[in-house]
Amino acid sequence: MTTATIEQRLSEPEGKQLEFKRDLSSPKPLMKTLVAFANTAGGQLIIGVDDDGTVLGVDDPLDMEERLTSMIADAIHPRLLPNIELVSVGEHTLVCIEVFLSSARPHFFKALGEENGVLVRLGSSNRQAGLALIQEMQRQASGTTFDVQPMPELSRDDLDHNAIQQAFRSEQPLDDNKLCTLRLLVPYQGRLVPSVGGILLFGRERQWHFEDAWIQCGRFRGTDKVEIFDQADIHASLPQAVDDIELFLKKHAFKQAEFGAMRRRDVWSIPLTILREAIINALVHSDYSQRGSPIRIAFFDDRIEIESPGLLMPGMTIEDMKRGVSMIRNPVIARVFRELGLIEQWGSGVKRIFAEAHAQGLPEPHIEEIANRVRLSIRLAAPVSIQQPAPGSQTESVQPESRLESRLESRLESALAARVLLILRQEPLGKAAMARELGHKGVSGELNKQVGNLRQQQLIEMTLPEKPNSRLQQYRLTPKGQRFLQDTFKDLT
Repeated sequence: MTTATIEQRLSEPEGKQLEFKRDLSSPKPLMKTLVAFANTAGGQLIIGVDDDGTVLGVDDPLDMEERLTSMIADAIHPRLLPNIELVSVGEHTLVCIEVFLSSARPHFFKALGEENGVLVRLGSSNRQAGLALIQEMQRQASGTTFDVQPMPELSRDDLDHNAIQQAFRSEQPLDDNKLCTLRLLVPYQGRLVPSVGGILLFGRERQWHFEDAWIQCGRFRGTDKVEIFDQADIHASLPQAVDDIELFLKKHAFKQAEFGAMRRRDVWSIPLTILREAIINALVHSDYSQRGSPIRIAFFDDRIEIESPGLLMPGMTIEDMKRGVSMIRNPVIARVFRELGLIEQWGSGVKRIFAEAHAQGLPEPHIEEIANRVRLSIRLAAPVSIQQPAPGSQTESVQPESRLESRLESRLESALAARVLLILRQEPLGKAAMARELGHKGVSGELNKQVGNLRQQQLIEMTLPEKPNSRLQQYRLTPKGQRFLQDTFKDLT
């Protein structure tokens, strides 16, 4: 390490990959830090520096180097071989210990034992790793991942093949060759069984096998978690959960409605493009091996926080993420999301989130590791409070939305028809997409009936009238349908 490099490090605050020590008077914390560096993302420990970065130097650097070598060999297992250098800064000499992410992890501090001595780096502190995290380190060090592991007690019938067929919009169920290519099925002792990822994505009884693989959504009043206004527990398949989470966020967002135009245009008060990318990122990169730790979405007046279980992948830092560096924790889930068009390019998600926030003039999103979770906070352009809009305002929230739906239901004599109209005012949709927006498992006979009734009333129309049976067929509001909605809305104001 050169003098210029060490001076640069001295100007930085302590963090995930950097720590300062005055001397060797307390070797135990120093050994813990080296273990945590080796297990997490590597790092540099510099001796002869105060916590505030003031250079103090060490009295006998050669003796300290020899003592350190002996201490590390005696205190840490498996054996750790860091680089130890003596670097001059002005009139002082510093001892610099550089640790790299170890392929022999998990390392542990012998004094605490093999179970309690495994430590990881969280910010500028060291934390004891739990069993799930230790197992993840062992898998990663051996080149395996959690979601590709076989579930030998299950069979291919434990996958929901109808859900797979619908997700991939296939006319026929996917055969075993395709399921193996996606690694939803994997070989085990001469037969095919579901992988962990297969069950997480499309398991018939996913919650039975992974009871914490769900999403907890909450809308809070104000900027803290003192008062919760609304909540939803989402247990849908992971691909479907993307849309379900987005619907929850939309439910509590405000829209600026322009009713004077030929077509209504809604401008959301939350950055949906950024949020959708963040939701997908959380679903793909969560550590599903952890217990008691669902994905959490918290909607506050000034921000939306997305928390996913699991620390950053070993070797990764927050700055790496911002630069677009990516390591895939769940390759099976990531592959399926890519095949479904939910992921555009490997590793581009977080980088795109930051770029889009900059393009929209929003504050830079904030990423932090807390306990055994990663939290992404997205600030809103303006506060979104829970309240009725001012009289005469064009701003529409969830409360007048409910009143509009009730009035439409009365006029159309059908709650389902009212909801179909409200869904189609946003964009044209096919029947399958309508069913998903409505929270239905599939296209029901009643939905077909109400779509037909709305067409007879000339409130909606086909986008491809010359091809009524096309799989690309969608439905949209007619000018009459737009006027019908406008008139109904005006009755409420």
